[in-house]
Amino acid sequence: MQKIRIRLQAYDHRILDNSSLMIVDTIKRIGGRFSGPIPLPTEINKYCVLRSPHVDKKSREQFEMRTHKRLIDILEPSTKTIEALMHLDLPSGVDIELKTLE
Repeated sequence: MQKIRIRLQAYDHRILDNSSLMIVDTIKRIGGRFSGPIPLPTEINKYCVLRSPHVDKKSREQFEMRTHKRLIDILEPSTKTIEALMHLDLPSGVDIELKTLE
């Protein structure tokens, strides 16, 4: 049994949820089987920066960058499903990884 695994990443969770819903709607419209969207753990990168350019090491500022992730599996994909996904117009800012699994 062959399946396609779609992994979505974005900094904004609203854009990510909208794009995953668009993918799920196209799969439903064609009549394919899928599982997901499964929310994966959010990756948080924290950066600590000195506020002052010269002295005062105690004064610091912290920034964080959150990467939200979703996972969608398409079970038994057909050529119609693949073509519909290729013609799908997703918003910018969403990173998409496709893998075929056996």
